[in-house]
Amino acid sequence: MSPSQTIAERDLLVSLTFHNMSVELLKEFAQKIVRPYFGGNMNEAMRSLMEKAIREETIVNQAIRKNI
Repeated sequence: MSPSQTIAERDLLVSLTFHNMSVELLKEFAQKIVRPYFGGNMNEAMRSLMEKAIREETIVNQAIRKNI
């Protein structure tokens, strides 16, 4: 955790439980994405992919707003 994170940000760190996710899907994700690109670190993979999805969504929304 970086020193610049606020107390509120630290309070938002949570553990996740996935429901209704097949073992096959999780294993395939771990083999094809987590192991080669994140050194086997599932936590880092999930965090990084969530951040990427948010960045991409922001870019798409900005492009849409410019074209309106």
